[in-house]
Amino acid sequence: MKREFDVVVIGAGPAGMSAAIGLRAQGLSVLVVDEQPAPGGQIWRAVEAVAATPTGRLLGEEYRAGAGLAERFRTCGAFYEPDTQVWQIEPDWHVYMTRQGRAEVVRADRVVLALGAQERPAPFPGWTLPGVLTVGAAQILLKTSRQVPAGPVWVAGSGPLPLLYMAQLLRAGGQIAGWLDTSPPGGWRRALPWAGAALAAWGDVRKGLAWLREIRAAGVKRVCGVTALRALGDGQLREIEYGTADGATVRAPASVLLSHEGVVPSIHMTRALECAHSWNAQQACLAPDLDAWGQTSRAGIYVAGDGAGIGGAQAACVRGELAAVGIALQAGKLTAQAAAATAAPLRAKLAGLLRLRPMLDAMYPPRAGIFAPPDDTIVCRCEELTAGDIRRAAAIGQPGPNQIKSYTRAGMGPCQGRQCGYTIAHIVAAEQKRPVAEVGFYRIRPPLKPLTLGELASLDIEEEKA
Repeated sequence: MKREFDVVVIGAGPAGMSAAIGLRAQGLSVLVVDEQPAPGGQIWRAVEAVAATPTGRLLGEEYRAGAGLAERFRTCGAFYEPDTQVWQIEPDWHVYMTRQGRAEVVRADRVVLALGAQERPAPFPGWTLPGVLTVGAAQILLKTSRQVPAGPVWVAGSGPLPLLYMAQLLRAGGQIAGWLDTSPPGGWRRALPWAGAALAAWGDVRKGLAWLREIRAAGVKRVCGVTALRALGDGQLREIEYGTADGATVRAPASVLLSHEGVVPSIHMTRALECAHSWNAQQACLAPDLDAWGQTSRAGIYVAGDGAGIGGAQAACVRGELAAVGIALQAGKLTAQAAAATAAPLRAKLAGLLRLRPMLDAMYPPRAGIFAPPDDTIVCRCEELTAGDIRRAAAIGQPGPNQIKSYTRAGMGPCQGRQCGYTIAHIVAAEQKRPVAEVGFYRIRPPLKPLTLGELASLDIEEEKA
């Protein structure tokens, strides 16, 4: 028989755990499904096993704070199913998922998408070579198994995450060959309008400055104003080549290169559900349109955490709590007056946690070069298509991303455009001299994750029809 719940929460990171705890406190039945083997999401990955270890100490107090939330989540009474992939959601809400090789559909009155963010895809020549990873991937290896590269690593990118990872890597005994800072020049000047916000949230600013001090104290070479990047090697990374602000080109030996150009909300599921989205021009990404409780334009579908807009772990927790209050209100578990009273301090806390976000967005805008890679750069890893392939296809009439997909198969691989969607949209916009917001994004179709025929066959279709 099909299982039914008041709410299905997809994702067990900060937002998903917080939403589940809040929903259970209101007496709602909750199923939490997550692709990971344990709660924590990306930012608190493996926190239950790692927080009390030496690795947990070097990762910092903010990481260890996730252990307390994970403990509360484990005891809140929600059904929790890790190692589970959701591959389709249908109206009324039917959630299709696969776990341990078997598919199942469950029904829910409401669904909370707590899917977090992903690193912004930033293709450059050679980025598919072995030895080239993202900073986020390297940090996952550090969190889950304390894997530290044997030799010095190059870090190339922009934003707070490279600073945090470099500080953590140095604490773990790692070595850094150099830091290629790709942040556009004038960041502090762009941040000046938010000087008051910086003072009000000085604790967060101080953390970033502390990471910088650790990096400088270790003697890490920093190259500012890097404008271009290339990874070189035959079957393995051997060298890096980068352009500097003065127009020079520099080569250096390298065995590991870690890149990062910011994070963007994970929107594949909200796009598949045809929820309304708006274009964030400053960060060049889409985010779902939400009401005050985190509900999308599709009644019954909520988004919490960084999938609603980048804010970090603490803001994700508050957004999860607000979604729980909104659902309790809609389900008749809270009166409008009680919901408003409960939400008021949460909204004030969220506003404080997001106070620095405009400043960070101004300091670390995505640099133009990542959206205009050279013709020989692979932009769709799944189908091994280059930027030149996409530019040639974009010259045939005036196709949009979905027509490009039909012409070239870009976006049809296992990642379904997660790694190439924004790059394709920007290339098409540039070739057609149109705003990228007008060009749009891929239309996302199920299954949302790879699904085998065996898994699909395990779904009892006759039972579902009954």
